[in-house]
Formats: sequence, structure tokens, C-alpha cells
Amino acid sequence: MSISPKLRVERLSKSFPGAGDGDEIRALADVSLSVGEGEFVSIVGPSGCGKSTLFSIVAGLDEPSDGVVEVAGNTGSLLGAVGLMPQRDLLMPWKSVLDNAAIGPRLAGKSPRASRDIARGYFPEFGLAGFESKWPGQLSGGMRQRAALLRTFLGGQDLLLLDEPFGALDALTRRTMQAWLLEVWEKHRVTILFITHDVDEAILLSDRVYVMSGRPGGIALELPIDLPRPRSVEMQESAEFVDYRRRLLQPLGAGHGAER
Repeated sequence: MSISPKLRVERLSKSFPGAGDGDEIRALADVSLSVGEGEFVSIVGPSGCGKSTLFSIVAGLDEPSDGVVEVAGNTGSLLGAVGLMPQRDLLMPWKSVLDNAAIGPRLAGKSPRASRDIARGYFPEFGLAGFESKWPGQLSGGMRQRAALLRTFLGGQDLLLLDEPFGALDALTRRTMQAWLLEVWEKHRVTILFITHDVDEAILLSDRVYVMSGRPGGIALELPIDLPRPRSVEMQESAEFVDYRRRLLQPLGAGHGAER
């Protein structure tokens, strides 16, 4: 049974003006991909290949030079149609963790009290119970990312773009966050498009992985990940996992910035 597309990107290109007259920098070239309803799809690729530029266009923060982006059948204005979590958590330091998480319901028109009540109900699931009144500066890196993801989750959109959310975390915290994110996704089955430099992370989390080539960024490979769910980090030692790793690293090539 085919999965209905939540996101469709077709022949997308993006160029920026260069330093000289008539010069241009091609960030993306002929990118086509799709994300089905409820899928977890990852993008890996070398630094500077245009992954974040692609996210900016899908989120409606930038316009493509050519091509089509369709979210839930809509090809019009995309601003506000998806939830975007950038690499930095961007929590507001003057607001409590609870008030940061409650921003989504507030923007949707809920009262301050109702917004806090909605957010508070998710704090145990997101590992934040007891931290409602803390300031962002009092949280560890992993806790800040949990709070940022909750804020994104409560924005009301069921397509979430997560741009390397665990990239700045230490290895142990990152493994913990991966396992936790899998639990949250498997419970709610929101649609996720996830950027990472970590091939193992992409395999562990995803239904499918796209590999992007170097600038101008294009799709070098689409690889379905047919590993059973629920998944665990112990799977990384299996023969199937190792084979997926080999197949994803091959188009990236040696020395192109992809990590394991």
C-alpha cells in the first residue's frame, strides 16, 4: 500500500548572487524527494551541500529559483505549514522552560493559562518534568534540545523539519536522545524530515535516507531502511546495519564530511 505524500519536492533548484556581476552560487540543483504521511526520512550529505537551504525553502523562509514544493497538497505560501527546529535550540532565555514550550499553543490562539496547561501535560513524556520553572540557561544540552523539540512539536504542524538537532551533543547524550526521539515518534507518528551528518543516526531513525551530493546539492541516492521497529542502538552491530552503512557511505566517498 502506497503512503500518501505529506511533502513533495520536485526538481528544486536554488542559486544565490555571487561576488561579481553576473556570478551566482548554485546551492541546489534538480532536487526531488518525498516524505509520506507518518514517515521518518533523513537527509545526509557533506557540509555545504545545501541541506539547510532546502529546509529554509520547505519551511517557506526562502523561495526556490526553480521547482515545486508541495506540503499536504499545498503549493502556495508554505510559511507556517511546517514545524522547523534549527541546529541551535533558540530558546528564549528570559522565558521559563514552560513558557518556551507554550509558545506554539499561544500562537494558535490559546490563552496563556491554556497554553501552559497543554505544554505541562507533555513534560513527563519529553523528560522535562520538574523543570517547568527553570530558565533555559539552567538546562544541560540534551535537556535544552528536548525543550526545543517540545516547542516545535506543540506548534500544531504535523510535518516537522529537524536540522541536526543532536549535532552539538556528546556521544553518550546523543545515543540517549536518539532512543528517546524514536519513542516519541513511534507514539505520535508525526511526519519528520531529519538532517544529520551521522550515517548511523540516519539508519537507526529512518524509514528512508536520501544522500545529497556536494554543491550544487542534488540527490545521489535514495535508500529505504528495512529494519524492524522498535529499534535500538544495539542494532548498529548487526550485519544488516553494517550493510546499510556501507551503501550510504559509498556515494559520499572518502573525505566528504560525512561522519559515522
